[in-house]
Amino acid sequence: MPRGRSPVFRWPLSFRVEFLSPGPQVTNAIEFTGNYEDLSTDMGFQFKFLCERCQNGYMSTFQSNKLGMAGGFLRSASGFLGGGLGRGADSAYEVQRAVGGRQHDAALQKAVKEVKPLFKQCRNCGNWICGEVCWNANAAMCKECAPVAEEVETRVRAQFVETQVNNDNFLEENIRMSEKGKEVAAKCSNCGERTLGKKFCPSCGTPAATASRAFCGECGAKATPGSKFCGECGAKYAG
Repeated sequence: MPRGRSPVFRWPLSFRVEFLSPGPQVTNAIEFTGNYEDLSTDMGFQFKFLCERCQNGYMSTFQSNKLGMAGGFLRSASGFLGGGLGRGADSAYEVQRAVGGRQHDAALQKAVKEVKPLFKQCRNCGNWICGEVCWNANAAMCKECAPVAEEVETRVRAQFVETQVNNDNFLEENIRMSEKGKEVAAKCSNCGERTLGKKFCPSCGTPAATASRAFCGECGAKATPGSKFCGECGAKYAG
């Protein structure tokens, strides 16, 4: 290189072709676009399509953006040559803004064509539903509009069992607290003071009536307050 001359940078052939080409044309309206997230960057296009019932979804295949890659190449070259190509890199972004809309639309249309077969549109509510989980094939509607009887029955039975268990626990807890209250209010057989549910009278140290049945003398299982027999082995509590 002759002394005193600035280095000559030649634009990559791929970028020159992209710059001169009009880009892909999108002539048809793009459908199926109310339920997606745009994950595109300057390096390429990618979209995530969501089921409007369960919010699970599918991600489209990544489509590279040649213009964005060329812009990145220009920024790298600019840094290597000391910033002399900064304006060239800026121009790449200007070109990207000029044709990015058409490129983006074409990429979105391609992604829709790829992912749409995985979804079904409910004929009642109009929502796009994933065919694997939320679609009732027999009714040709989503499960929100046309629930599957077997699934509803299973869900209702599970809710009933949960309610029954909660009610049983509530009743058992009420009984336990009632018996515990009686133990707290019980009086010592020696001094007549309240034992407060302790094993020994806080006033005179005499063993309380509840101490003998805190645990089963036969199997050692914890006694249920107010019970006369062990619920584990059937032995009768002393006292």
